[in-house]
Amino acid sequence: MNNVTGHLLTFLSVLTLATSSLAAEPTVPAARAANQPQLIQKDGRYTLMVDGAPFVMLGAQVHNSSNYPEALKKVWPAIQDMHANTVEIPVAWEQIEAVEGKFDFSYVDTLLEQARQHKVRLVLLWFGTWKNTGPQYTPEWVKFNNQRFPRMMDKNGKVSYCLSPFGEETLKADKKAFVALMNHIKNRDQLHHTVIMMQVENEVGTYGLVRDFSPQAQVRFKQDVPQAVLDHKKSPVALAAKGSWSEVYGDYADQYFHTYAIASYIEEIAKAGRAVYDLPMYVNNSLRDPLEPMAPWKDNFASGGPTYDAIDIYKAAAPHIDIAAPDIYSADSNKFKATLDRFQRQDNALMLPEMGNAAEYVRYAYLVLGRGALGFSPFGIDYTEYSNFPLGSKMTGKPMVEPFGKIYAAFRPMERQWAQWAFEGRTYGVAENDARTDQTISLKNWKATISFREWQFGDKGMFPGIKDLPEHTDIPNGGVAIAQISNNEFIIVGQYARVRIDWAGANDGKTSMWGRVEEGHYDASGKWIMERNWNGDQTDYGLNLTGTPVVLKVRMGMY
Repeated sequence: MNNVTGHLLTFLSVLTLATSSLAAEPTVPAARAANQPQLIQKDGRYTLMVDGAPFVMLGAQVHNSSNYPEALKKVWPAIQDMHANTVEIPVAWEQIEAVEGKFDFSYVDTLLEQARQHKVRLVLLWFGTWKNTGPQYTPEWVKFNNQRFPRMMDKNGKVSYCLSPFGEETLKADKKAFVALMNHIKNRDQLHHTVIMMQVENEVGTYGLVRDFSPQAQVRFKQDVPQAVLDHKKSPVALAAKGSWSEVYGDYADQYFHTYAIASYIEEIAKAGRAVYDLPMYVNNSLRDPLEPMAPWKDNFASGGPTYDAIDIYKAAAPHIDIAAPDIYSADSNKFKATLDRFQRQDNALMLPEMGNAAEYVRYAYLVLGRGALGFSPFGIDYTEYSNFPLGSKMTGKPMVEPFGKIYAAFRPMERQWAQWAFEGRTYGVAENDARTDQTISLKNWKATISFREWQFGDKGMFPGIKDLPEHTDIPNGGVAIAQISNNEFIIVGQYARVRIDWAGANDGKTSMWGRVEEGHYDASGKWIMERNWNGDQTDYGLNLTGTPVVLKVRMGMY
């Protein structure tokens, strides 16, 4: 970009900034500022561009009630110990519009200022109409006025706890508040890019009721399925190609209709918000079991949310939502991997906005980052002494944070390089599975074998009389992430694991060996700084990674 173009873009950004406040809800998209955060895609891979370059979110999500200026005092020390570069934190409708039509963004201003001081980015979580399917974060003038802001009804006309996605006044009010928030963020942050992404609502859907059965819902349920949905979502069972929801989707009709209703509601909010300030936006999901055989809703997950089987409906109904993202609170290795498989798609970037903060989840950092995710965030990262066990750790404070902090400390200096490698499809990762078995990674012309619970010296079987196991391996906690930065060069990061790399090309009779194994780090300019070269005992039996993650730059050769 030349200087004239840069000055012109800056002038246009400032002009947009000044004029955007004249209209509460613009009807035309706002111009994208230079280097504004955006999601880009190439060949089915995604990256989040921040300040004009790929960025990976090494995230930390705070507890639900840590979204107040005084509470932030217990957030920042945890973020510092975590070495996180991104904080996910709520902005609640009730706190910015306690009185209808009177907006208070003082908390947002404090948050922006302190985030910049601590040199972290923000993902703001809009707790509006729905938070974990409920209305508890709406203002009191919303949550206690069922006539104006209707709730869902069951088949017998009984009122549900959940606000209806057909509440026109609810949508109007939520959209107005969200647009006001986006306008304020634009005015205060467009030149800083502190806020890099927005979550619209939180874990939407309904527990205990498959959909709204109110009169207005019943009318729409009997209408034909919109063509956009038909184009995206095929029925799990062979039924009519067109027609009503029941005719097309049979026993899945109630869930999919409810999904479309909620996704359409969210689309209206996201579309209006992005017209003001075009940041990437996503929805998060409380999961259905990824390993259970596909079946209609049986009161076993939140109907209407962006579950893996309903992502297509969100793509059809909410095009202004970029990502459907999973919140993972099961440390079961098979379920964890299956969830990633179901959400990482050609049309859906992988991102984990929430996962458990217990020790069993630490290993998954390597799997997620190795798969090229935009980022991930363990939940409950602050020092408020609240524990969400059994979904998370029993521990609070530094003992809970520091295991993640060790990994983040290794990745932080090379966060930009890793994000670029991931976007190019050069990264791979594994996490120790519950069976503690060896795993392999297929690289370009090479194969990596990852084993666990190994001592640093010798191979298994060399010392049959030794029954001891390495310390801190009583639970699965090993993991390795690898970036292949050239044909024969790799960056390896990991813990509690042994890595071997072998030639996997044509059988030409050659044998491979370590050329060089450098331990080091990247500096702020992206230059590799070698600290020492591993050899002898440190490489004879593979690369043994302990509980303190290190960054290795490895070159392989053949003879």
